[in-house]
Amino acid sequence: MSIVLTHSYFLNEDDKEQKIMKPYAPLGLLYISGYLNANNVKNHVFDSTFYTAQEQLLFLKKEQPKAVAIYTNLMTKINVIKLVKILKNDAIYGFPKIILGGPDLTYNLENYLNTGADFIIIGEGEQTTLELYSAILANKPHNNITGIAYLENGMVIKTPPRIKMKSLEELPLPNRAAIPVDKYLNTWKTHHKKSSMTVSTQRGCPYTCKWCSTAVYGQSYRRRPANMVAEELKYLKTEYNPDSIWFVDDVFTVSHKWIKEFHEEILKQDAIIPFECITRAERLNDEILGLLKDMGCYRIWIGAESGSQKIIDAMDRRVDVDVVKSAIQKTNALGMETGTFIMVGYPGEDELDIKESIRYLKAANPTHFTITVAYPIKGTSLYTEIEDRIISKPNWETSTDRDIDFKRTYSRKFYDFAVRLIVNEVNYNKELLKGKNRNLISCFKLKTKSILAQSAMKLYKLP
Repeated sequence: MSIVLTHSYFLNEDDKEQKIMKPYAPLGLLYISGYLNANNVKNHVFDSTFYTAQEQLLFLKKEQPKAVAIYTNLMTKINVIKLVKILKNDAIYGFPKIILGGPDLTYNLENYLNTGADFIIIGEGEQTTLELYSAILANKPHNNITGIAYLENGMVIKTPPRIKMKSLEELPLPNRAAIPVDKYLNTWKTHHKKSSMTVSTQRGCPYTCKWCSTAVYGQSYRRRPANMVAEELKYLKTEYNPDSIWFVDDVFTVSHKWIKEFHEEILKQDAIIPFECITRAERLNDEILGLLKDMGCYRIWIGAESGSQKIIDAMDRRVDVDVVKSAIQKTNALGMETGTFIMVGYPGEDELDIKESIRYLKAANPTHFTITVAYPIKGTSLYTEIEDRIISKPNWETSTDRDIDFKRTYSRKFYDFAVRLIVNEVNYNKELLKGKNRNLISCFKLKTKSILAQSAMKLYKLP
């Protein structure tokens, strides 16, 4: 008897990612696998990334697991529901108990349970998975297990919340040996000439951005000891020799004390691997920037979400746009790459705010920037704020929160074209900054696309 840990992300189905080709391992599942291993519980990981849904089903048919635990998020929701229904209705898989975990579940318990899932894990998964699977194996009651939800006589039963793991020192390393790491490294090497792996050093985020989901780790801050993270980097360096590391933490420099300890440990253990991270502008200063560069940081993503202070305040970001701009400029000056994020279509955003975002991006001049049209994730303050203004909410089983639309200042099409305007206008400015080395043909194309996008915005300005 065993438990299979899996997800339902298939690279071959993702048109956008097939152009980008920067896949990362399912770190959350690997942490659970490592925790189960440390407690002598037999488990298998089927990492679906490089395989197909059919191959996943063949694996489950062969293993006949007692339980299948499936990680679920916005990207994989539809595939997960398909998998649940197959496992619940086809005897060739042995009718395993189905456990779901992940950020999309907490505020959709009844919907997911009604698809056929037996249990939902709310919050962190390691301890709960161990207790729940042990109860399933022993055929013991599960109503005393904290942090789960299930159906009983058609009613959703939600047990008391699980107390979060106080010390992340208890966490063993993620079980990377359970997945084809070489496929990830080779994919990166083939498409980008360098490989990358992910590392997590913290759980939770102490900030209150209205659009951000805290469904798994909550609004908290817990950190793995700096020496243990350095040990993990040393292990990765020895075992896999990746060219770079992506720290997946929400705010990598939230604790300056931890950064200083990590700097000391990483040098002492000869564990330097070039890395990139995400942080907030006000958690950077000259000293911290210097330490990051000394540790091998080559790129910092610094969140702003808008160039308009009005919109930043509406998001409850609690940061000054000029502080963000300055942090990006200082990072650029030190020779590290920068990235920033922009969200358009947030409640209350108008044409002037979009122009502010363009001005901000031109002045800050980040190396990279990403843009998305705001969408409300259930359970967030943003969702609560716009719930009575929702104008498009497709069938739950065949859609995700990304498909929800609400009444904005202008129509959704307006903001789609605003994305094009920002991308082309800012890239046009980047080309101009090259001076004599600028590409005149590229300048012409970018400016033309910018003008066309602006014209389309005028057409769709009315709701």
